[in-house]
Amino acid sequence: MNRFMFLALVAGLSQPIAARADEITDTLQSAIDAYNEGDVAYALEELDFARQKLMAQRAEVFREFLPEAPEGWTREVETEMQAGLAMMGGGMGANASYTSPDRSQSYTITMMADNAMVASMGAMVANAAAMGMKVERIGRQRVALNDDQAMALVNNRILITIDGNDEALLLQAMERIDFEGLSNFGN
Repeated sequence: MNRFMFLALVAGLSQPIAARADEITDTLQSAIDAYNEGDVAYALEELDFARQKLMAQRAEVFREFLPEAPEGWTREVETEMQAGLAMMGGGMGANASYTSPDRSQSYTITMMADNAMVASMGAMVANAAAMGMKVERIGRQRVALNDDQAMALVNNRILITIDGNDEALLLQAMERIDFEGLSNFGN
């Protein structure tokens, strides 16, 4: 990669956040400085670090798509899912458990994006009816129901699964998902 292309790449990455100084812009500037000094290895290391930080920010925004708990229920958001996905080929993930006030009902929502698991499970969701699964609609979103699980595929890149033992509750939980926001996520 020639110097012009490298600088254009770094400048392009930093433009949306250039208005504020932060760890990412500082790291990108450090990569530029290292490159200008001829230390390509350190420049690449800094770019990798900045990419990791950007991905972490993106994962935090993705986690915000987990719906709030229904009135009176509790929600517990898992914070370690992202680390597990890194070992499984990357992508983003978010997971939360929801429990009723008397603890008699519960369900878990898992969302994954841009991951190999999404591609394989996505084919199953897309062909749910042909595979004998029940298919419902929530607005324009197809939802497959099978074995105490509801699954939806958004833009062929975001898989939502809700696990629980009450089909009506799974569909109610699925109704709380912001499908429109998820379909625009990352665009």
